[in-house]
Amino acid sequence: MKVILTHEVSNLGAPGDVVDVKDGYARNFLLRRGLATAWTKGGQKQVDAIAAGRKARAVKSLEEAQSIKGNLESLAFKVPAHASAEGRLFGAVSTKDVADAVAAAGGPQLDRRTIEIPQPVKQLGPGSATVRLHPEVQASLSFTVVPG
Repeated sequence: MKVILTHEVSNLGAPGDVVDVKDGYARNFLLRRGLATAWTKGGQKQVDAIAAGRKARAVKSLEEAQSIKGNLESLAFKVPAHASAEGRLFGAVSTKDVADAVAAAGGPQLDRRTIEIPQPVKQLGPGSATVRLHPEVQASLSFTVVPG
């Protein structure tokens, strides 16, 4: 099934890309979450509009993303989480928790969908994540999980 991405999707594409995916993935994940729309001839106009807007913002946003990357990687922040007496978390640290902690530490507002946590963080202590600020720029985040 051909779909037009309206948001960036990891390992698939950026907004405005026309991709061919399996029917179930398109119906059950991409379309339900609003990450894509079904491709039609009229939808091609939407693709052209998104591509034109992306091209206009590309240079400015690349420079901006690189400056934000420098600020984020130098920022140390703490993520509060509910934990047991032994230090195990009740659940895991989510991307929303990381985005909220960055904003609370004085960093920029990040979209939780651009944050990826490679290993689930289920203990108090250090953790890491990556943030896609631009298709060419990724920032590495280091954080500390504290009881809260």
